[in-house]
Amino acid sequence: MYRDVSSCNTYNYGDALYWDARYVQEGGSFDWYQRYSALRPFIRKYIPTSSRVLMVGCGNALMSEDMVVDGYEDITNIDISSVAIDMMRRKHAYIPQLKYMQMDVRDMSFFPDESFQSVIDKGTLDSLMCGNDAPVSAARMLGEVSRLLKPGGIYMLITYGDPKVRMPHLSRSVYNWKTVLYIIPRPGFETSVNSSSTTKSYLEPVPVTKDGLLPVDFVLEDPDSHFIYVCEKMDGLERCNLT
Repeated sequence: MYRDVSSCNTYNYGDALYWDARYVQEGGSFDWYQRYSALRPFIRKYIPTSSRVLMVGCGNALMSEDMVVDGYEDITNIDISSVAIDMMRRKHAYIPQLKYMQMDVRDMSFFPDESFQSVIDKGTLDSLMCGNDAPVSAARMLGEVSRLLKPGGIYMLITYGDPKVRMPHLSRSVYNWKTVLYIIPRPGFETSVNSSSTTKSYLEPVPVTKDGLLPVDFVLEDPDSHFIYVCEKMDGLERCNLT
């Protein structure tokens, strides 16, 4: 269950050249992990449609476009790949709610402090965790995310990493985040006929230990589930333990 770099292959997912080549080769659109339709209940619960949203590692996904259709008014999309950004900028030139910029999430100094109410990350931290100097890259990215969030703002991380491998990064006191965990099955997963789980259960926060970890007897219905960490930036010096 405790997966992290073991899920990575030999590609350097933190390298712009890798992504440029991939987007040139593949074209089209692709959403990592989950489509907006599955994530909508969580996004609508924590991120108002009037929020200024930063989508990190946007790639060529439909996520931001779907959010605009759902009423979101201001989404800035960044990606390390200039190929992806050029592609998406041309595709969505007619949608004023969407902005696209080539940028490395480890250095977003272009934006002033507290520029955004929300940051959404669907697989970007995971990509850095598969790259060179992963812990350093993760710290740089999360430090920038924390800097850019207004107090009370939300960093929503959608990842394959369970709490054992993600909470050591998310729980650093310098970020001052209060974090809630959700777990949802991968798209297409079929619930066992003997399972007592319901769709509603995926919309409830998952109980965790005082260290923010899953209880030792916790069993994932889908072993390849995706984890959603909703990290709220606290104001002042409040403690930010997982609740």
